[in-house]
Amino acid sequence: MLYKFKSRAAGDLIMLEPDGRHMLEIIGKTPGPRGIILVAEMLPAVAALHDAIAKYEAEHQALVTAAGGPAYAPPPSDAVTLRQRAVPFIQMLKECAQAQKDIVWGV
Repeated sequence: MLYKFKSRAAGDLIMLEPDGRHMLEIIGKTPGPRGIILVAEMLPAVAALHDAIAKYEAEHQALVTAAGGPAYAPPPSDAVTLRQRAVPFIQMLKECAQAQKDIVWGV
């Protein structure tokens, strides 16, 4: 299954099911075949995604440090991080919030 997020204010955003489901869970939406993100929910969703990214990166760093690694270690270059997956969604949320247009999927 694919998640295709659509809005009148931005181009379509397509995510594979695990990634789309994860984004929806982070922002407090129930993943499913159809849904809507209202304009009033968009800025809190952006904040929730930023919080999740910070938590993910802090956990990664704690694991590296606990394993005797350097004080800072970037994620492996072959891994796609939560930040990389979330940036297009965050951008869409911001654009749609500014234009006052909802985001839907599955319709």
